[in-house]
Amino acid sequence: MARLDPGVHAETDWRIHELARDFVVEDLWSFRTPGAGPGDFPVMLAAIRAAGGMDNQPWLARFLFAFRWKLGAVLGWDKPSAGLGSRIPALRDRLPSDLPIPEPRPGDEQLPIKFIYELEREAAGEIANKTVHGVMHLGWAQRDDGDFELRMAVLVKPNGAFGRCYMAAIAPFRYLVIYPAMTRRWEQAWLDREQLLAR
Repeated sequence: MARLDPGVHAETDWRIHELARDFVVEDLWSFRTPGAGPGDFPVMLAAIRAAGGMDNQPWLARFLFAFRWKLGAVLGWDKPSAGLGSRIPALRDRLPSDLPIPEPRPGDEQLPIKFIYELEREAAGEIANKTVHGVMHLGWAQRDDGDFELRMAVLVKPNGAFGRCYMAAIAPFRYLVIYPAMTRRWEQAWLDREQLLAR
């Protein structure tokens, strides 16, 4: 995994640009997918799903997520009234007609995000609570050397000063624990894709 300059996200004509104009790119990461071709994005998504959700993450990542959900429950951050369709209009409710909402796939129920759309070279999901409205965008991009890689952009719209403080407070945990754990899982899922998808 390599952290990229957030400005790189705007260099590709992703569909997410038209839906999330008022979001800021908080993070942009690339994931190694050796031997990948231009049409392998659906294979990568399938391998990630087959590798499992939070239950298969390292214990520290599981602990941090469990702590966050517990804290959110105690402080009311994740109430339905603070989420998508209540405090926040959902992006998936304003999709253009050529971007139908995808049918749920096995493994999606383990994710806190709701997928907005899924195309041949990109997909996006969203989450909202009292702290932030966030979008996870996955894209299949060609590097300068001609190889293809998975890129993940985290786009956010914090809920005022509280949301901005929250994002700053969790940044060390994202960079030191969550993203490295995600990288190991996703890059290994690519390497193990044949076995994972044969199950």
